Amino acid sequence: GRRKKVFHLYFIAIFPYYFMNRFRRQFFLGTFALIAATVAALWAHRRFQHTLPDYAFFSGWVLFAAMFVLTFFNARKKLPFLPLGKAETWLQIHIYLGFFTVVLFLIHLDFHVPHGWFEITLAWLFALVSASGVVGLFFSRTLPRRLATRGGEVIYEKIPALRHALKTEAESLSLGTDAKSPVIAEFYAKRLAPFFAGPKNLWLHIVESRRPLNALVAELEDLRRFANDGEREKIEKLAALVRQKDGLDYHRALQLALKLWLFVHIPLTYGLLIFTALHIVLVFGFSGGAR
Repeated sequence: GRRKKVFHLYFIAIFPYYFMNRFRRQFFLGTFALIAATVAALWAHRRFQHTLPDYAFFSGWVLFAAMFVLTFFNARKKLPFLPLGKAETWLQIHIYLGFFTVVLFLIHLDFHVPHGWFEITLAWLFALVSASGVVGLFFSRTLPRRLATRGGEVIYEKIPALRHALKTEAESLSLGTDAKSPVIAEFYAKRLAPFFAGPKNLWLHIVESRRPLNALVAELEDLRRFANDGEREKIEKLAALVRQKDGLDYHRALQLALKLWLFVHIPLTYGLLIFTALHIVLVFGFSGGAR
């Protein structure tokens, strides 16, 4: 009867697991554990919030413990020589525990808006840490794949030197001693010199927009139609250099996004921990002692 029905439901739920690759298995198990933990936490909140003595203290300590485990992931990355398990395992724990910590935070607030400047600041810090974590998860899952489709691996520290080499070659084609085209020289001065001068279109590259590149290449194509044979060859070379420069800008933008979000997420995390520690001190101070 009932046991057989439960077994059938379990089998239907778990059967696809055996046909998944490793990433999908991790996603399946992590999502299942997150949903199960969320349901259990919400049930416990509804069941014990008015019956368990010092329930707010208990939920606060659980939340603080979860936040402490999350911050340990950064320490694990800096101490790879210690036998603390695989970094990939810690990353999965960090991701799903991070989502569950949001649930714990809402439970600790009893799903109410906090009052007082300190509590509001603490809530905003938590929201910013959570939001930056979600952005970082999105970046780490999408940007590396996008980088692989644009010219292979480019070392970030070498991008300025590569960009300078392209600029020098473009200047030589347009303004060098062998250049005898006033049309190309004028176009370079007006349109290409600013483009090769430095990184361009940071945000447009992040959102995968090629509109500036397409517009510049279209202008070069219009110029090529009215050029002689010698000028056409130079314009085609310039168009190739423009595409290479745009590719370097693309790699710089995406790699910079991957680097910079950590400079936002980690300081916010430590700021949140400091405010949380102050919150604990204030709560115990105003409650009249330890519980």
